[in-house]
Amino acid sequence: MITELTSVEAVLVKLRDLYPEVPHEVLKRAAQAALSEVRQGRPGDPAATIDALTQPSLQPVINATGVILHTNLGRAPLGAWTPIAGYSHLEYDLKTGRRGRRDHHLDRLFHHLLNTRGLAVNNNAAATYLVLHELAHGAEVIVSRGELIEIGDGFRIPDIMRRAGCTLVEVGTTNRTRIEDYRAAITDRTALILRVHPSNFHITGFTGKPSLRELCSLGIPVYEDLGSGCLVDLKPFGIDEPLVRDSLDAGVSVVTFSGDKLLGGPQAGLIAGHGDTIERIRRNPMFRALRIDKLVTQALEHALRAIVLERWDDLPAIAMIRQTPEAIRDRAERLHAQLPFPATVIPGQSLVGGGSTPDQSLPTYLLAIPQPEMERRLRLGKPPVIARVEKGQLLIDLRTVFPHEEAALLGALHVGAFAG
Repeated sequence: MITELTSVEAVLVKLRDLYPEVPHEVLKRAAQAALSEVRQGRPGDPAATIDALTQPSLQPVINATGVILHTNLGRAPLGAWTPIAGYSHLEYDLKTGRRGRRDHHLDRLFHHLLNTRGLAVNNNAAATYLVLHELAHGAEVIVSRGELIEIGDGFRIPDIMRRAGCTLVEVGTTNRTRIEDYRAAITDRTALILRVHPSNFHITGFTGKPSLRELCSLGIPVYEDLGSGCLVDLKPFGIDEPLVRDSLDAGVSVVTFSGDKLLGGPQAGLIAGHGDTIERIRRNPMFRALRIDKLVTQALEHALRAIVLERWDDLPAIAMIRQTPEAIRDRAERLHAQLPFPATVIPGQSLVGGGSTPDQSLPTYLLAIPQPEMERRLRLGKPPVIARVEKGQLLIDLRTVFPHEEAALLGALHVGAFAG
């Protein structure tokens, strides 16, 4: 920290000793910036400037909130996988020695899981846009008023439809839409019926809508934006979410869903459907602009293979959902026994989160600490621990804490409890 004027060279001498491997130009600019701050009456900190350049901005955190698909923490936590160093045959056919397709690496896994073809783009919003742009540009798309939703960051279905060149035809009401409403709206300009699964909200009470099979019986292609992308039946673990396979079996022409929600993989938008429809979407020029890169391809392949082989420990999000409350209570009690300050283990609820399974929670046990002021100290610690505060208590939910993180969490709690 510099509090009074000195020369750039004098500051550089000290910085070279502290950062011998950092280039001279980086040290010089940090020294100049610090002295500029001093001239304006503020302390200058060249070390902070250098650290901001030399240390990764993105860092691991311990998620102790109990929100499994925490949007601000990257949604589905990734399992361990090793990126291929150097080259890979991303778009090269080893058998023919000619150019190949990057989506070929996912074909067998898609077919095994969904008995259909699939594509991947960079997120589900992109998948929605691409499907609408290819299948309904310049035509009409029928949507129930109760499904004209907004998801995170202002993304609205009507807006994306306009950008894709579609004409929105609203039918029904917010709470009830009948099959007759859809039938009456069909014209010679109708290209699609869009069903949007309400993965981030619920309307309860006097509600109703046709089944997917009823919609598919109208003779118009049905596209379902399924959002959460559930490929595994999670009902035995308390999560009631529709399966992608069930939508395709009902006759839906194309389904889109996220890779980083209940699929448990990286951020991606997956498009599944009949072969001709998928090939048509793949030929759309926007597919190249929205496709995934080699790292996401590998991570997604890893996640899909884990589902095929039922290797649930390779998919942390699924493994966390499958944890029993009793197992979490045992972990919480072991941690509680090692704390040097008052705390209790209480029943509570974990959330799936991430725009999935609204109004559904999982029973858990929480470590409750009557020191809410610890939240900030944990968040700013090394490693950062993200917890939640409710009713004047700091709550730690071990459902979202990996077992190998427990020692670091315990150390953070010791530091956080006694720091100033």
